[in-house]
Amino acid sequence: MRRRQRWILLIAAAAVLLLWGCRSTRFVPDGEYLLDRVSINVDGENPYSSEELTTYLRQLPNHKMLWLTKFRLGIYSLSGQDSTKWWNRRLRALGEPPVIFDTLLTTASADQLRQAFINKGYLGAEVAADTVVVGKKKMAVSYTVTPGEAHEIAGIERIYPNDTIAAILQRDSTRTAIRKGDRLDVTLLEAERERLATILRNRGYYTFNKELITFNADTTEGSLDVELTMTVEAPRSRNPEQLTPEQYIVRKVIYVTNFDARANFSSGGLEVVDTVSYKDIEIYYGGRHYLRPSVLWENNFIRPGAPFREREVQRTYNALSRFEILRFIDIRFVEVGTLGADGLLDAYILLTPGNSQGVAVELEGTNSEGDLGAALGVSYSHANLGHGSETFTAKVRGAYESLSGNLDGLINDRYLEGSLDLNLKFPKFKAPFLRESFKRRINATTDLNMSINYQERPEYTRIISTLGWNYRFTEPLKRNRHVFTPIDINYVYLPRSTNNFIDLIAPDNPLLRYSYEDHFIMRLGYSFYHTNKRPETPWQRGFQKDTYTIRVNAEIAGNLLFALSNIFQPHHNLKESPYKVFGIPYSQYVKAEGEYALLHIFDRRNSVAFQALFGIGFPYGNSTILPFEKRFYGGGANGVRGWSVRTLGPGAFPGTNSVSDFLEQCGDIRFKMSAEYRAKLFWVVELGAFIDVGNIWTIKNYENQPYGLFRFGEFYKQLAAAYGLAIRLDFNYFLLRFDLGMKAHNPAYGEEPWPIIHPRWHRDSAFHFSIGYPF
Repeated sequence: MRRRQRWILLIAAAAVLLLWGCRSTRFVPDGEYLLDRVSINVDGENPYSSEELTTYLRQLPNHKMLWLTKFRLGIYSLSGQDSTKWWNRRLRALGEPPVIFDTLLTTASADQLRQAFINKGYLGAEVAADTVVVGKKKMAVSYTVTPGEAHEIAGIERIYPNDTIAAILQRDSTRTAIRKGDRLDVTLLEAERERLATILRNRGYYTFNKELITFNADTTEGSLDVELTMTVEAPRSRNPEQLTPEQYIVRKVIYVTNFDARANFSSGGLEVVDTVSYKDIEIYYGGRHYLRPSVLWENNFIRPGAPFREREVQRTYNALSRFEILRFIDIRFVEVGTLGADGLLDAYILLTPGNSQGVAVELEGTNSEGDLGAALGVSYSHANLGHGSETFTAKVRGAYESLSGNLDGLINDRYLEGSLDLNLKFPKFKAPFLRESFKRRINATTDLNMSINYQERPEYTRIISTLGWNYRFTEPLKRNRHVFTPIDINYVYLPRSTNNFIDLIAPDNPLLRYSYEDHFIMRLGYSFYHTNKRPETPWQRGFQKDTYTIRVNAEIAGNLLFALSNIFQPHHNLKESPYKVFGIPYSQYVKAEGEYALLHIFDRRNSVAFQALFGIGFPYGNSTILPFEKRFYGGGANGVRGWSVRTLGPGAFPGTNSVSDFLEQCGDIRFKMSAEYRAKLFWVVELGAFIDVGNIWTIKNYENQPYGLFRFGEFYKQLAAAYGLAIRLDFNYFLLRFDLGMKAHNPAYGEEPWPIIHPRWHRDSAFHFSIGYPF
């Protein structure tokens, strides 16, 4: 019966695809053709990938889903002729209209392809476009590129307007982007123009731009050698009779704090209510002094009396971009005369403030088997608390749920929770005992976090409090980010519990006991993020084919407390009597994690992503086990997706199907590798297919986690594997993810080892809902 149903489904799917194929030309006018397919063939050397070449085409056929069928065109073709009907309009909105073959666009595409190869040094490149009618009202276009041989730079002559500019540019000639023997590549020439223009604009040549640098390529018939001449023209000068190019000095730096971004800038037409002079800057205030003069001065790197330098302008942009109170930032320069041979500039730093305060309210309702509950959360934010763009946020949340049934022996007749989260962010590096000049050079923000959470459960009352201080550094272009946490404190306190509560629920389970006992963690941490993703530039067409990210996290806890304990109360029986602070044993451990993720883009609708991650944590000194919240877990939406969260591992540990499995199925070592194919279908809908491999292990042989110990000779046999499909809804500003995973290899002791051969839906499937890509 099942086999018959499968055949029926396959035949129905084939019929639908055939129907769409027949109807694909339904909206193609008579005498015209549907652009059915396009191919590009390169007869010779090819410096481009096929994906890059398609970016030069002015007309492409309708998108094929999974490279098989024109799904969106099929949806569009199912609509009727009457566009006033809602159903037809909806189908057309979800679908894609047919691409009508255009001769002019085909010619333009051939010209674009030829120019692309010329830009790479193939000056004799030729492109032919062939068209073939392949069916009723369908056209196929084939572009054949004959690039020939590439021209190479045989010699470089550099011409400068004077000795001053020549000396500046030749001083850094070892970093040149073009060298003898290089292919005559426009990308290299453009990079050299950018490099030289940046050098001069950092030496006071305000009016210099890269368009003043030109290249002339001299070729000889019958030869591939190119004699390249680079000419640097003198920048514009206020005095036409002046022979030496004019450098510029900054005369004034003026902050305009209430600039209307919609208005045209005019230095004489600014609305000023109050003018304040502070050190070497001037501040034009509007109706309110919402930023302190000292804050503006600290975040300005354009100094009066110093030459114009573009890098200082960018540093000022970067510093002010940390201010959440600012909605718009712009820096303009106005020429205001000369001082000897130099020009003079006034720098106007234009700021537009945003809303400084906001309130948000969240309301939730619950129904757990007839027990009703509700939760209310209120958030308040202030983006300019101390008139220095200090951002303060506070969130208060309360939740209550009634309990029914027999409550004998319990201390609470309800679930009650209340929490307070406070955060204060400074847009600067704040630290004691450091010089102000040093702190100004560091482009960092400082975060102070504090939270307290009060919980009442039937068996216990628990209080969890945290306190943390960290610094966030972001480098230019945002390719590197650092977070340094000099101190982070986590304190868990149980003031009340039922008699023998911990002994009853966890007589021999240290993990479970730890979760419900008082404990104290004081840690130091560091995290690093790096990506190679680059912004698109005019001379680099299309998308970046491969982008990767690297994340590293490391933390260490308890060492300072351990050193102090050894000084003031030394003893050696730590297993039976660990050191304590405030009467509570504190944790001591080291933990590190690393992740590498790669995204390879085939075209704008198809890509594949890879991920590899590894983590390890080791308790020592005052601890025999990692804190529960610091241990790794397998399964879940960001783990091996054939398992639900905290149901995989450690190692071959099978679990006991008890409540305590949630705490026991965690480990000290984590390894995972994933591959995922992603395809954009239509509208916001994306399709994914994935394979995950990985597991967690313990670093010590814990009695309550048998088969969980990591062993070099055994761990590869304990790697779990899963496969599955996913549907994603990409709304640009956020992405909803629905993943369905199936077990392929199950390392758990006593379980079916290869469920991929004999799958069972209820045993081997796991459904996950999450926000954002898994990696």
